[in-house]
Amino acid sequence: MDEDFCVTGAHTEVELLVDLTVDELWAAITDLSRYGDWSPECTYAAWLDGWTGPEVGARYEARNRFPDGLVTQVLCVVTAATAPYAFGWEVYGGDPETHEPLAAWRYDLRPAVRPVQTVVRQSFTHGPGDSGLRAAVRADPANAAAIVQGRLDQLRHTMKSTIGAMVCDVVQDHRAV
Repeated sequence: MDEDFCVTGAHTEVELLVDLTVDELWAAITDLSRYGDWSPECTYAAWLDGWTGPEVGARYEARNRFPDGLVTQVLCVVTAATAPYAFGWEVYGGDPETHEPLAAWRYDLRPAVRPVQTVVRQSFTHGPGDSGLRAAVRADPANAAAIVQGRLDQLRHTMKSTIGAMVCDVVQDHRAV
């Protein structure tokens, strides 16, 4: 099976109704300093080059620890920053000027029927860059479809866990005030 056919463009997303306003959730998803507290994979994120918040073109670094123990450091470039509705970024394993993106991530927020709730959709699309998923498919091409599906399932679980932890944390912060 052609690895590009199976990996590039692989996509998954989750859509959840959460008990936060759009503004509260926007503040949380753009607070990179907290990702290590919330995400099962992303252990650290911080703005680079003097950036302090989400703007298209802003850069930040992130560190990830995967279930198999692999630890990576990546560079992220913001591709969408429309407060308080859309925050997106591409992930690079090297300089964005010379490397292809490993993935594209995005949050889309919209007010729910109840004003104290938000519908949040988080999405992931695998890029053409040479990622760990691509290496796993190269190592076992006969099982490419199952490998990709397993990673997409894992990402959906991670997204739900991250959003859930984020919401719980914000709710607890409000109760403490």
